[in-house]
Amino acid sequence: MTRTIVASATREIVIGFDQPFCVIGERINPTGRKKLAAEMVEGNFDTVRKDAIEQVAAGATMLDVNAGVTAVDPNATEPALLVKTLEIVQELVDVPLSIDSSVTAAIEAALKVAKGRPLVNSVTGEEEKLEAILPLIKKYNVPVVAISNDETGISMDPDVRFAVAKKIVERAMDHGIKPEDIVVDPLVMPIGALGDAGRQVFALLRRLREELKVNTTCGLSNISFGLPHRHGINAGFIPMVIGAGMTSAIMNPCRPQEMEAVRAANVLNGTDANCANWIMTYRDYKPAAAGEAAASPAPAAGGRPARRGGRAGRVGEGGSAE
Repeated sequence: MTRTIVASATREIVIGFDQPFCVIGERINPTGRKKLAAEMVEGNFDTVRKDAIEQVAAGATMLDVNAGVTAVDPNATEPALLVKTLEIVQELVDVPLSIDSSVTAAIEAALKVAKGRPLVNSVTGEEEKLEAILPLIKKYNVPVVAISNDETGISMDPDVRFAVAKKIVERAMDHGIKPEDIVVDPLVMPIGALGDAGRQVFALLRRLREELKVNTTCGLSNISFGLPHRHGINAGFIPMVIGAGMTSAIMNPCRPQEMEAVRAANVLNGTDANCANWIMTYRDYKPAAAGEAAASPAPAAGGRPARRGGRAGRVGEGGSAE
């Protein structure tokens, strides 16, 4: 059974087919969040701190940390800012972190100060990226997200995306990196633009699980980009991708409807033993009366809801505004 180990200084998490679904909180990302980006540029990390605490309280298993505030000379500015952001977050919370950057120098700078065993987000099938990132993954002995696109871009053909994923896994093995340390992102397409995007990703996930035997992730809200009432689509998508074999997702844990779908899928998938987390989270839950907002579940370790938020998705603007 494939088991991807991530860890903070004090806490180890296993991503795997026989494990509860791994929720990677997406909120610490200035992409599409002008207020957060401006704060980070000014050295104000109040929102970062708030988002870190709220996401863990809402049930995030891990937190994604991104400091890509500007496209202007990111090689010069992003490494120091990512390090600062990472240090603040890992002092506040004890969950493992995902180091999220497209700048190789920023990833290496963050790996030097990261505690435990973080996930690196990400490497693609582009030759330049493979040669830059895979040696770092080997050197620091950490897992990496492998995004299924290469020099040709993002293919609409799921067979091509599978071939790119296979190429990355094989190249990683050439560097002495085991498949269990590759978490493949098969690239979820917006269902509003591509009508068979759901069927595509379900089929891809089964192949990735059965043929490559790797764990998987995605930018979850990409599926609903451009549609009204996106959280309803996202909540329906979650148990379906979990059933197809997805083991983690970069998503907003502060959306109660979506976290309820994750917890229910864990129950039905047999990864919430004796329904313990579900019972702990919802034992005092009271359905809303007609015309009233739903009552929030009682606080529970790893299961509390928090206020709403959002972030830009991997393919489109996946999150809400500030």
